[in-house]
Amino acid sequence: MAIFSKTCEYAMRAVFYVAQKSHEGQKVGIKEIAEQINSPEAFLAKILQKLSRERLIQSVKGPNGGFYFDAVSLNRPLADIVSAVDGNEIFTGCGLGLTYCSESNPCPLHEEFKKIRNQITHMLNNTTIGKFNLGLIKGKFTLNK
Repeated sequence: MAIFSKTCEYAMRAVFYVAQKSHEGQKVGIKEIAEQINSPEAFLAKILQKLSRERLIQSVKGPNGGFYFDAVSLNRPLADIVSAVDGNEIFTGCGLGLTYCSESNPCPLHEEFKKIRNQITHMLNNTTIGKFNLGLIKGKFTLNK
């Protein structure tokens, strides 16, 4: 079961991979990122272009170019990635996907799902790209087998 769309999953994996390589002083090309996170290259290129336009990730063109992170971007919350790629539906949406669900007109799952949604929102808003990256660097987390 996935919480995020496939696009968002690829975006977050790519961000984490690029952040890890940026810590090592490297810029990373799309081909390498796609291989390392098991993503279709053309699809990933569109995702990274969007993240770059949103200034969530930096890029440089040319032979020594690639994607990288600066210190400011590492302090961005994971929620910014989700919002840029998927919008804010995960933060406000109904667990059953009903458009009319609200506090005044709740679906059967409304109260319980709202608790879970609020926990996810809290985690995404309070976890920075850099915090996750430290876990990768220390070997606490992994992006592949």
